[in-house]
Amino acid sequence: MQSAAPRHFVASPALPGAGLPHDRMARLAARQAFVGLKQCFTEAIADLPDAHGAWLRQQVRSTEEPVDLWLLRAPVFASLAGNDPGRRECRRQLRRGLDSLFLDSGPASCFISF
Repeated sequence: MQSAAPRHFVASPALPGAGLPHDRMARLAARQAFVGLKQCFTEAIADLPDAHGAWLRQQVRSTEEPVDLWLLRAPVFASLAGNDPGRRECRRQLRRGLDSLFLDSGPASCFISF
């Protein structure tokens, strides 16, 4: 006969404000990184004209998690296509922001470290 797990082994939902100081600092750092990336996206698409630009701005404003921005990267980069130096700089800033939050978002390389 199998017995149920003791009550103190049952996972309980996280309590607001609970956790060790390093846990809170890690959550704070993750939130700050997300906000920084969201600002980068917002600045990059601020001057996009037409309804598509308005749609992208609304989508970026409504993001709540880093993965939401990750999913919007393709339409944002497509909207910033071209050889205009300003748009090239926006794309560079977005890549840098994405690389800071998603460590392996760069293209695969054939180089390896020894």
